[in-house]
Amino acid sequence: MRFAVALPLLLLSACGTAQSQPLAAGTKLDRLIVDKSDRVLIGYAKGREIVRYANVRLGGAPVGHKRFEGDEKTPEGAYTIDGRNPASAYHLSLRISYPNAADRAYAEARGRSPGGDIFIHGQPNAWRGPAIARDWTDGCIALSNAEIKQLWDIVPDGTPINIRP
Repeated sequence: MRFAVALPLLLLSACGTAQSQPLAAGTKLDRLIVDKSDRVLIGYAKGREIVRYANVRLGGAPVGHKRFEGDEKTPEGAYTIDGRNPASAYHLSLRISYPNAADRAYAEARGRSPGGDIFIHGQPNAWRGPAIARDWTDGCIALSNAEIKQLWDIVPDGTPINIRP
């Protein structure tokens, strides 16, 4: 039985997570931080870092805040995880509450759409290779499939996420 528990942890650590100990049963994160310039997603519970995923992948034009549909930028600012899609075209997806009122107002004032459907997700379902090692999304935050599976299990809807430049 010990081997069955150790193997998934070994696989997770090989995918870039800094998680070195098993998570306690029922662990739920209460805050997420994404640092775009450091390419890291950190999950916290009760003020303590629980998980850290390095080498996250962003939109194809990662510098700057998402302003418009199609700009391939990943949003910056305070949002929440406001839903999930187990039938996503990517291996699982957690929806980020972009656009907020300020995002919509900025785009509307310029006669544009702010876009939407920004998620934290895994690799494309049709992709059979290793995790894609470049920025490739249209503004989402991409993880390995093992990382998004772990995050999926420990991030409740309503969890705040702060995306930093």
